[in-house]
Order: sequence, then structure tokens, then C-alpha cells
Amino acid sequence: MSGVAAASIEDRCAGSMLGLALGDALGAPHEGGPFERALWALLGLPHGRLLRWTDDTQMSVAAAESLLQNGGLDPDDLARRWAGGARLMRGYGPGTWKLLARVRSGESWKTASRAVFPDGSFGNGAAMRAAPFALYFRGRPEELEAAAARSAAVTHAHPLGVEGCVLVAHATALALDDGFAPRDFLEKIRARSRREEFLSRLDWAIEALTRRPSPDEVRERLGNGVAAHESVATALYAFARHHDDFAALMDFVVAVGGDADTIGAMAGGIFGARNGAGALPSSLLDRLEERGRIESLGLALARRR
Repeated sequence: MSGVAAASIEDRCAGSMLGLALGDALGAPHEGGPFERALWALLGLPHGRLLRWTDDTQMSVAAAESLLQNGGLDPDDLARRWAGGARLMRGYGPGTWKLLARVRSGESWKTASRAVFPDGSFGNGAAMRAAPFALYFRGRPEELEAAAARSAAVTHAHPLGVEGCVLVAHATALALDDGFAPRDFLEKIRARSRREEFLSRLDWAIEALTRRPSPDEVRERLGNGVAAHESVATALYAFARHHDDFAALMDFVVAVGGDADTIGAMAGGIFGARNGAGALPSSLLDRLEERGRIESLGLALARRR
């Protein structure tokens, strides 16, 4: 795709942050069951046509700001920012909300995390905010892996939660590179995986690229839930299948259903990294909440070396 070759690193990094937020905002009205969807619609009434994002974007923005202001990863600062910026109306999961409330009260994230999740959370809450780490540590895959894993441990210390974050971070970094083939992309991500819960799903996703399974089959085989292993491979497959068409990508994410905001955020961040901000629908970007702030963070991450 010629647009990919022409996209600058600045456009791609801005596109990744914007794609994450846009995928989050477009998926949010379709997340969960009828009650969750009705509640999100009710909360959005005062905002009119504004495309509002959830905790996925809120935590990603805080992560980007922390990386830039600290010159790298500072888990203690991440915890403070995530706790201080948390707003219940953004749709935080109950476990993460409790953990961040404990941090807000002065408790260390190291003890708060284990108090709420004794074995560590295996949710996708770390994977959804992985993109800023890929942008900051691009070209340094081992540093990226270590930083993604350490950032995940603040709130999602279970090995599945950590691996989900690492895989999305590597996927976003891969998308920044010139040259792209869907199968090669998924195979490279599989090579970074260690746990059977991801390996088996990535094997299926690679095979599924040779055909076009229905959203129902993808939901059954890859999952659409809040657990990292039930949504990360889904987002990676959705992007690989619709890597050059954002509208088709989001239609597919919505059709798969479930945790649509987070699957949309993960897939959207990777899409933007590959295609740049120019490939995202301008009519939707014009309605995106805090579009300027998010775009500026992407540009700042691109210039940070």
C-alpha cells in the first residue's frame, strides 16, 4: 500500500495513539451486554456527537505522558498517574478500580495489586495501553519487552496479563516498520509468545488468514472477553485481516462483540502505527474527544530518541 510507504514515523506514531482512542470510542457503545450499552449511552447524552473514550485511552494517555516526562519507564509514576486520573464513568473494571483506589489512598501498587488480585490479574487492561511503550521503545525490542512487562505488573501481574501486554506492544512496534504481510506479522508475534493460551489461538489465527471465518467463528475460537488470552489474539487477527481498511476493521470488531472497546483500542493502535493518522477517517477524528492532546502525545513519542 503506497500510503504506508509514504507515512512518516511522526504520522505513524500519531496514528497509533489516535487509532487506539478512535477504536476505543467506536467500540465502547457496543461493549458488554444490554445494561452496559444502555449505561454508556446514558453517560454520553450530555456530550452530543463527541466520540468519548474509556479507561483504555485514559490509561494510555497517562502512560505516554509518564514516559515522556520521566525519560522512560517509572512504574511508581505510572501507578500514581493511573490512580489519580481514574474516573468511574470511563468504565473501569471493578478489580482495577479497587486496586487504583488503594493506590490513591497511599498504598504501594506492589501490595495493592496482590491485595486485589492475589495471583495477579489476567485481564486485558495492560494490553489495551501497550501502544505508547511500543512508540517510545521502537527499534529496541528487548527494552520494549522488559518495559511492557514491568508496566503490566503494576495492575495485571498474572503471566497471562503480562504476556498480553508484551504481545500487543511487539505488534504495534512491528507495524511501525516498512513492509508488511499479514501472515508474517502474526508469525512474528507467535514467536514472541510463550503460553499455550496464546499460542493455540495465534496458530488458529494464522490458519484463518487463508479463509474468511465469520465473526461468530472468530468469537468462538479466539474469544471476545476481558481476559487477555480471550481478546489479544482476536485484536491481532482483526488487524491482520483488515490491515488497510479502518472502517472494515471496526465493523468486524463490533460484529465479534464482547469487550469491543478494548479489542478496538488494541487493533486500532496497531492499524494507526502501520498506516498513519492520514488513514483514519477524518470525519470521525474531528469528533474524537481530546483529539489534539492525543495527537500531540503521538508526535512527541515519535521525536523522543
